[in-house]
This record gives sequence, C-alpha cells and structure tokens, in this order.
Amino acid sequence: MLRFNWNYIKLVVLLGVVVFLFAFASGRNASRNISKPHVKFIGENNLFITNETVSKLLIQNYGGVKNVPKETLVLNELEKVLKSNPMIKTAEVYVAVNGTLNAEIEQKTPIARVSTNASYYIDDEGSFMPLSKNYSARVPLVTGYVEKNNLKKVFKIARKINKDEFLKKHVFEIHQDINMNLYLRLRKCDFIVQLGDGKFLNKKINNLKAFYKQNQKNNTLNNYSQVNLQFENQVICTKI
Repeated sequence: MLRFNWNYIKLVVLLGVVVFLFAFASGRNASRNISKPHVKFIGENNLFITNETVSKLLIQNYGGVKNVPKETLVLNELEKVLKSNPMIKTAEVYVAVNGTLNAEIEQKTPIARVSTNASYYIDDEGSFMPLSKNYSARVPLVTGYVEKNNLKKVFKIARKINKDEFLKKHVFEIHQDINMNLYLRLRKCDFIVQLGDGKFLNKKINNLKAFYKQNQKNNTLNNYSQVNLQFENQVICTKI
C-alpha cells in the first residue's frame, strides 16, 4: 500500500507558493516605471542650484527618467552626472519601493569670491565653484593677481577667515599682489593689513587681534594707513 508523507507534500506546496509570490512581486517591481524625481538638499539651506535644475539633469541624462523601467536605470551613472556639476559636492541617487527616484544633494560651500578679470567662488576644499544666479554668498572678496589653477595661498587665508569668528566678522577683502604677497582689508577700518607670504599665519593673526583690541579700546584704529604683520614677531604700523 502506497503511503504519502503529507508533511513533505505540504512543505513542497508551500515552497512553491513562496517562490511564485516572490517572482510575481519581483516582476511587478522591476517593470514599475520611475516617477518624477524627488530632490532633497542636505546641509546648506541657501540653494545655489535649484531643485528644478537637479531634476532636469536627471531627466535629460536618462531620456525622460519617469518613463524608464527600474531594471534599466543605472543609478551610478546618474550620480556621476550630478557630481560633475560644479555646484554639487556629493550626490546619492536611489529608487524607493514605490518607484520614486530620489536624489540627495550636498552643495559645495563657498568661502571666498574671486573678483578679478573672472568671477567665481573658492569652496571649502580649495576648488573652483561658479557663481549662482539663484543665490549670492556673503564671503570675502579676493582681488589682485589670482589664477584659477593656483589658489593655494588665497585658499589658506580664506579657510582661516572662515574658521575664525574675529576674522569672519571683520575681514571683507583678501588681496594678492603680483609677487603673491597677501593683504587684508577690515570693515570700518582705513588701514590695510600686510600678511606677506602667508607663513606663520596663526602668529600673525594673533598679533592682528592684539593690535585691533588695544587700538579699539583707545579709539585709535583710524590713525593708521597700514599694519605690517609680515615679520613673525613684529607689528609695524604706519600712521596717517
């Protein structure tokens, strides 16, 4: 007499149902079309690049992305497209279960604005960043002799200003002369600060702070036309 192992049969049937459901769900998920991109900006609230611009980049580079099946969407390629934009620092692109294409964007952070024969920002990593029609950052101006492929010295002082509350409050201009010497101009002061070649920068800035504090107390800040800090342990002042 033939005997059936009903437990075994039930297990096989159950496994078959699970496989079918998984295949069915995977098929529907793969064939679901991508919806309109959803863009989220991380960090900075002031947008140098707009939501619409990012969406346009995504759509243009994937031939009408909201009509593309998920299985054909190469997310890494879309991320590369976004990262190639000079306004964007990082980008992460992914597709949600419901078919929504999501892009998380971190913009570059400008710390100085070059205003010579060309106009552009220097970001917090020392790289070029174009100006934006959408928003203008309130950062120190950089004037004089500045080359886009040689921003090292200007970036060094701009980064120092960005991280120092005193400098961030008072410095509005960085000037670099033809010999690569650096100068600063301060708000509400007539004098120019001569930093020299940028060496011993921390010491020079401490000297500037001490000079400023003492002369602000004596109400004599506007008695000088130049404050020379290019020598590490000296503050040489030229009176008007």
